[in-house]
Amino acid sequence: MDREADGTLEQNEAHCIAELRELDRDRYLACLLSPASVRGALAALYLFNAEIARVRDLVREPLAGELRLQWWRDVITGSGTSTGAGHPGAEALLAAIERHRLPRNAFDRFIEARLFDLYDDPMPDRAAFEAYAGETAATIIQLAAVILGGEQATSAAEAAGHAGVAQAVAGALLLLPIHQARGQLVVPGDILAACGTDAESFLSDRRHEEAVIAALAAYGRDHLERARSAARRMDKDLFAAFLPMALVAPILDRAVRSGMTIEDLMRIQPPQWQRQLRLLRAAATGRF
Repeated sequence: MDREADGTLEQNEAHCIAELRELDRDRYLACLLSPASVRGALAALYLFNAEIARVRDLVREPLAGELRLQWWRDVITGSGTSTGAGHPGAEALLAAIERHRLPRNAFDRFIEARLFDLYDDPMPDRAAFEAYAGETAATIIQLAAVILGGEQATSAAEAAGHAGVAQAVAGALLLLPIHQARGQLVVPGDILAACGTDAESFLSDRRHEEAVIAALAAYGRDHLERARSAARRMDKDLFAAFLPMALVAPILDRAVRSGMTIEDLMRIQPPQWQRQLRLLRAAATGRF
C-alpha cells in the first residue's frame, strides 16, 4: 500500500470512528479499548453493523430498506454496479475485508438475515431466533475476532455463537417497547406459547407480558453463561471482540426480575457512565 493509499485509509478509518461515536457509543468505546493496530478495522465493521441496524428506522417501506441492504451487498460482494467508491465507511470496510481476509459470504448472510427486520413477521421459535442471532450478532463478534487474531479466531466460534444469542436477546428486550408499538415482535413463538400467549395476543393486549419478559431474559442469561464458559477456552488475544458483551448482563439481570412490564424495559438500560465503567472493567479483567 503506497503512502497516498495509506493516508486515504487513515482518513476513512477516522471517519468510521467519528461516525461510530454518534451511532453506537458503546462499540465506539469498545474500539478505543481494543489494540490500536486494528482499531480502524473494528470501527469499520461496527459502523457497518450500526448502519444496517438502523435501516428500518430510516425508511417508510420495506422495499426502500431492501434497496439499502442490497447496496451494501453489491459493494461487499462486488456483484453489482455499486463499488462503495467515495463512501468512507464502505471503503474502510472493504479495506478491512482485504487486509484481514474476512469472508465476504459472512457479510452476505448477515445482510440476508437482517431483511427480517424490515417486516413484521413473527419469530417462529428459539431455533429460528438462534439462527438469526448466529448470522447477525454472533457474526459481528466472530468477524471482530478474525480482525484481532486471524486463524486463531476459530477458538472463539463457540463463545461467539452463544454470545450472539445473549446479545440479540438483550437487544430484543431493549427494543420491545418500540417493536410492540409498531406491531413487530421478535420474541420466539415457543417462549410465548410456554407463557400462555401468542404473537397476536401479545401485540394486541400484551397478554402475560411479565411472564414473557422474564422467560426471554432467562433464555438470554442461559446463553450468556454458556458464552462465558466457552470464552475461557479461547485465545486470550481475541477478548476485545467480546467487550460489548460486558453490557449484556445488566440488561438481562434487570429484565428477569418478576413483575417487569414493557414500560419498565424503557428504563433497564444503565446510564452511559455505568456502561463505560463496565467496559473498562471488562478490558482490565478479561471477563464479561
